Amino acid sequence: MTSTPRADHAAPDPADRLDQALRAASVPTLLAVLVQLTGDRRWLSERYRPTRPRGMDENRTGGLPVDVQAEIRDAVADAVRAYAAGRPAAIPEPSEADVVELLDFTAGEEIPHEFAPMMAEIIHGTPEPGVRRLADGHGISAVVIGAGIAGMLASVRLAEAGIDHVVLEKNDGVGGSWFENRYPGAGVDTPSYLYSYSFFDHDWSTHFGKRDEVQGYLDAFADAHGLRERIRFGVEVTGAHYDAAAQRWRVSTRAADGTESELEAPVLISAVGLLNRPKVPELPGLDSFEGRLFHSARWPEGLEVADLAGKRVAIVGAGASAMQIGPAIVDSVESLTVYQRSPQWIAPNDVYFEQVGDDVHWVMAHVPFYRRWYRARLSWIFNDKVHPTLQVDPDWPEERASINAANHGHRRFYERYLRDELGDREDLVAKSLPDYPPFGKRMLLDNGWYRMLRRPQVELVTEGVAEVTPTGLVDTAGDERDFDVVILATGFHTDRLLYPMDIRGRSGRTTREVWGDHDARAYLGVTIPDFPNLYVMTGPNTALGHGGSFITMLECQIRYIMAALTAMDREGLAVLECRAEVCADYNRRVDEAHARMVWTHPAMDNWYRNAEGRVVAVVPWRIIDYWTMTRDIDLDDYLLEPARTSARA
Repeated sequence: MTSTPRADHAAPDPADRLDQALRAASVPTLLAVLVQLTGDRRWLSERYRPTRPRGMDENRTGGLPVDVQAEIRDAVADAVRAYAAGRPAAIPEPSEADVVELLDFTAGEEIPHEFAPMMAEIIHGTPEPGVRRLADGHGISAVVIGAGIAGMLASVRLAEAGIDHVVLEKNDGVGGSWFENRYPGAGVDTPSYLYSYSFFDHDWSTHFGKRDEVQGYLDAFADAHGLRERIRFGVEVTGAHYDAAAQRWRVSTRAADGTESELEAPVLISAVGLLNRPKVPELPGLDSFEGRLFHSARWPEGLEVADLAGKRVAIVGAGASAMQIGPAIVDSVESLTVYQRSPQWIAPNDVYFEQVGDDVHWVMAHVPFYRRWYRARLSWIFNDKVHPTLQVDPDWPEERASINAANHGHRRFYERYLRDELGDREDLVAKSLPDYPPFGKRMLLDNGWYRMLRRPQVELVTEGVAEVTPTGLVDTAGDERDFDVVILATGFHTDRLLYPMDIRGRSGRTTREVWGDHDARAYLGVTIPDFPNLYVMTGPNTALGHGGSFITMLECQIRYIMAALTAMDREGLAVLECRAEVCADYNRRVDEAHARMVWTHPAMDNWYRNAEGRVVAVVPWRIIDYWTMTRDIDLDDYLLEPARTSARA
């Protein structure tokens, strides 16, 4: 596996290679490249305008006639050859207005102009603002908890700023959830070229990366940035407490061999993630099962799909993990029974199984500006495009099925797809059709789930599991079935932030005492009153329910954190502590926004909400809103403390 540098100025290979590769490229993306290279605005006429993408499809052909597509490719080939021969790009660095105009046109729909700064940053490939090397003797150091995507990103930015730090990782390798989740079919539901760091490229083999390739990408990222020398593997953080007199965090750890120790630093960054601690249901008889029973995130080492041949297998749960596992194992098992608590909305995607191919890799490497325009376009399609349709129309007459006219249109589209896939199996249609609005839970992509359900060896059970017996499961209707293998695809403790660590703030209270068991709150999802210099990545209300790449959110969070640390150095501060009233006001606005959105709709529940119904996991804002909120820090939001001489010593 290789991760490639940006190749905006690479010379193309011989002409026939260029022509061949362009046939595999995204036509709307090529249009943006063409205008940037030539400055010729005739390519923005109606003849060349792409159609609006269908659902979550990237619309590679732009919906344009074959002859028009060929005309565009030929013009791009000429422009790329001229560029390689020395003719400069007509628009070397597009303005924000240029960026939005080109994205408007190539998306086939209007993109609000407030997206211009964020999209321009993608196109320009600019480094994260706020990251600068601090002056010598700044006195800032940090402990980072977790070496997953967030923790590694934090380590890179801290190193760039010259901040001494250590990363503590309970596993034996980097990757976090990707290191732990090794079940068959595991992969991303966001396009690979979007589910990646903005500054570290890779030639993805599939449009939606599978677990092993994602893990390989993260390993390569760690190697490229020398992260392993700053990571202590096999070290779990059990707790931390803030020493107000010393203006430092004291972090308690336990190594794999049971050895306990303590580290200290003025700054503590939690990057432990949400999908980190498996949720195992407390079922009677759970320990009595005589076959193999395990959580999907704890897939047994060495258990291959082939080992399930001839086995009677049950999957408890029908969410994202189950939807990936089922189709991956169905061809091997004797029987597969899925226990579904509630059905999911599932979207089609034309390229889910498709290989990216060498031609696309060649275009990414040799066609100037292509990679950046491609990522920006994916950002629009998969990030915020759907967000306006998730707002409840108070005058909408439907009580359960949908929340507004656009959302009802989504319902018709996805229901039509469901019925097309399930065909004459009206029994499966009845069990699989949700009675709540689309996007009430995160939309899943169909990886063969509906077709799997139609297989003769598959049974879909809509009763919950009431009991585990030595030989199988008993459902809530009293029916008992025997199994050889039971897979618990039952999710994670997503509403128990920082669990099970014991984190104590200035007052001595723990986060659990401040929040309760399931009601975490933070300013911007990042910083918490009474917990000075503690920054939480993947904190409360920062997960994405409406789509998009969570790595984008992480890059927003670390930019904000680095702005905070830079401000500490600039102003000679030792402590930043979020004001309680600032955090309370922010969370009031979060709750008010959620009250107007689909996730609080009474027709369904989801893992976004706690037992009291408050949304604690997902962000109510668009990504562009959060990107704007985290651009820089406002010190008026914080209680400030200068360094004490004794604390420095």
